[in-house]
Amino acid sequence: MDSDHTFTSIAPPAFDGENFHIWAARMEAYLEANDLWEPVEEDYELPALPNNPTMAQIRHHKERKTKKVKAKATLFAAVSSDIFTRIMTMKTAFEIWNFLKSEYEGDDRIKGMQGLNLVREFEMQRMKETETIKVYFDRLLGIANKVKLLGTDFPDSRIVQKLLVTLPEKFEITISSLENSKDLSSITLAELLNALKAQEQRRLMRKEGSVEGAYQAKFQSNNGGKNRMWQNKNNKPGEFESNKNNDT
Repeated sequence: MDSDHTFTSIAPPAFDGENFHIWAARMEAYLEANDLWEPVEEDYELPALPNNPTMAQIRHHKERKTKKVKAKATLFAAVSSDIFTRIMTMKTAFEIWNFLKSEYEGDDRIKGMQGLNLVREFEMQRMKETETIKVYFDRLLGIANKVKLLGTDFPDSRIVQKLLVTLPEKFEITISSLENSKDLSSITLAELLNALKAQEQRRLMRKEGSVEGAYQAKFQSNNGGKNRMWQNKNNKPGEFESNKNNDT
């Protein structure tokens, strides 16, 4: 496929010097989607065209050269102005990418320390009474994904365990039901999340039903009082007493 047709006008993910691992994963996917990862991964040479080249040879040579230029331009466009001043004299995307990795990725010792800090942050998380299960889940998953990007194994089962032991008491019914129906050590993250979201939705619907019922009761009570006032207001003089005596 001609790379000219795959080069998208969508801006590449921006990098400001923070969270290199997240940016690098997104940037690699962006470059691959646009058929530009090869010149970043490999600093290939462009051999001179032979005498009397064929049209296919000319086209292939042009495509390879264009890829290198576009990959370099894409990396230039993806970084902040401060970082750009450090890479603007570099000649190839391969050189730029490796410089960014060495500067911002950190060595194994630094990555190990970052991983430990993230794991500690993960262990400290607790669900707030005011937040939904999805918000809490997204927060845990975000930390776990950062740990994975640093090269540390972080299985979904660890997130499942975290949810089970830190959820508020209001989810105890769902957890007990899951315990009775299957082995919690084998439950998937998606299964647990769907079960918890279902309970949360039911609680919300019951709460909304209670509020609506209370509002209707109040409305009927107020409306009944207004009707009585309207009836009394429209009674002729002496009629109220007559009605009252008739009632007795």
